[in-house]
Amino acid sequence: MRGLHIGRRAAQFLCSAQQPSLSVCGSTAALPTEPLRAALPTLAAAFQLQTRLVSGSRTTQGFMQGWQQPKPQESVAVDPFSLVREEIETVSERLRRSIMSDIPALERAAEYFFKLGSEGKRLRPSMLLLMASSLSSALPNALFLTVDEAPPNQHPTEQRRRQQRIAEITEMIHVASLLHDDVIDNAATRRGLMSLNAFMGNKIAILAGDFLLARASVTLASLRNTEVIELLSQVIEHLVAGEILQMTSTEDALVSLDHYVQKTFYKTASLMANSCKAIAILGGQPQEVADLSWQFGRHLGLAFQFVDDILDFTSSASTLGKPALNDLKSGIATAPVLFAAEEFPELRPLILRKFKSSSDVQRAQQLVFRSQGIQRTRAMAADHAGMAAKSIQDMPPTDALHALACRQALIDLTAKVLTRTK
Repeated sequence: MRGLHIGRRAAQFLCSAQQPSLSVCGSTAALPTEPLRAALPTLAAAFQLQTRLVSGSRTTQGFMQGWQQPKPQESVAVDPFSLVREEIETVSERLRRSIMSDIPALERAAEYFFKLGSEGKRLRPSMLLLMASSLSSALPNALFLTVDEAPPNQHPTEQRRRQQRIAEITEMIHVASLLHDDVIDNAATRRGLMSLNAFMGNKIAILAGDFLLARASVTLASLRNTEVIELLSQVIEHLVAGEILQMTSTEDALVSLDHYVQKTFYKTASLMANSCKAIAILGGQPQEVADLSWQFGRHLGLAFQFVDDILDFTSSASTLGKPALNDLKSGIATAPVLFAAEEFPELRPLILRKFKSSSDVQRAQQLVFRSQGIQRTRAMAADHAGMAAKSIQDMPPTDALHALACRQALIDLTAKVLTRTK
């Protein structure tokens, strides 16, 4: 496999007592130990990590969490989100400020899922900032850990600020799609809270989603990059197309896994794929790297949704933060159901009538659990997660230590998506 192969987690690579090495294109080369150790304070400062002395051993929080001399073969686990957590906080704060409005009801609705404590996992902006750092030869300047005070329509002159704007835009588009979806699905809860449509009514929820899309469009225009504007505009088109596909499917389409995967790309993976590619383009990367970034987002997005399909059957409403079996109750046959229908043809009429009869949801659930539907969906999610990881491994080699760490974090993120419980 061409490119960089990271044999150990980045933190262990940097902190190991043994001499570190890199494997590139199948060849292993030893790296000098002292320059790597000398780089550790720089890395820590760049991510604003706090270093303290505890019982004579050096420890850190965040990126270097658990920085102690590991035992031979000891695995050092690093939370992939920790590398960009501080930057995400500044992006989130700017986002909260950017959706203020002179109309109190509109502002209250628009900020509903951006308030402190209700922001969700923030997977997408974290993924995007990790991607930005993984493609950069320079450490992020500490300036970019402060909140950008510029108005949404002002062009950011710094590359990192432009990439941060992509993280903002992506999160606004994502939340707007959730608001609209909840109205369509008549959902009562979201992220463990009352859904906005249940709290303020369908009209306000729809208009709040429209408002977020409008604000995202203003920020997008400020980037002054035609290709990036086209990519993110296409996402909004795909969101609409995916919803229409779901609402107007023919009988053959309703039971087609290929049709379901296409719809899933439009509704979930397109945003992750196109925003990752936008990050690469704004970073001045060649077409090959932009395409690999797109592939990473596409496969991670599909894996994420297929796991979501599984959790709809296996998790409780309290864990999910939204109703369990929500897809079946909304008349949607997801991957576990479509796989189960191959084993139990009696599921087909239930799918075609969109589980409208009184016992359809319960019967479909029973057949899914009796089938290999969940197992096959899990295997399909794992395949896409593996392809996402391969996209990172196929990136051109780098000797930038922070880029190595962020590439490993992106690979770790693919595993985290597979093991999530909500």
